[in-house]
Amino acid sequence: MSENCFKNAVGIAKNICMMKLKQGDIAVDATMGNGHDTMFLSNIVGDSGKVYAFDIQKSAIENIKEILEKSNAIKNVVLINDGHENIDKYIDEDVKLIMFNLGYLPKGDHSITTKWQTTLTALKKSLNLIEKNGVVILVIYYGHFEGKKEKEKIEEFTQKLDQKKFNVLKMHFINQINNPPELIIIERR
Repeated sequence: MSENCFKNAVGIAKNICMMKLKQGDIAVDATMGNGHDTMFLSNIVGDSGKVYAFDIQKSAIENIKEILEKSNAIKNVVLINDGHENIDKYIDEDVKLIMFNLGYLPKGDHSITTKWQTTLTALKKSLNLIEKNGVVILVIYYGHFEGKKEKEKIEEFTQKLDQKKFNVLKMHFINQINNPPELIIIERR
């Protein structure tokens, strides 16, 4: 674990990734954006593993492809220019970890944001893809209209998951201002 493991939701999520993933595992970056999580996951699973990365923006795919090629990490990454709600069209194998960073692309077009309808579809499909002891990590940014609705719908859904099949944890910083992101972690039992 890093020394700042509790600094923010993303730091906690990355520490969970490091605890759960090992060389050779399969992971998914369901919301690729700038590709930071894609690179992070790629480094953990190594050449013998695989990372599927989804983004609806063609420019995001092109940008990360160039970065991956320069760092020679493209070998274990499958870039998918499609919405995460179509995850089952591209992946038919057990996955160890699926990571969602919800909201809009920082420094990007804030009108392009994840939507609760497609995220909920992707989440339901993701729960069918993760292997035993595998996890789905959702970093939820809710400081905007779509984010508030997305947070509400995800919480409604995850609260009802069968505790005999899944462990669900919600983390929220209670002393931070400006709607700090929440973290929901779902582990298949």
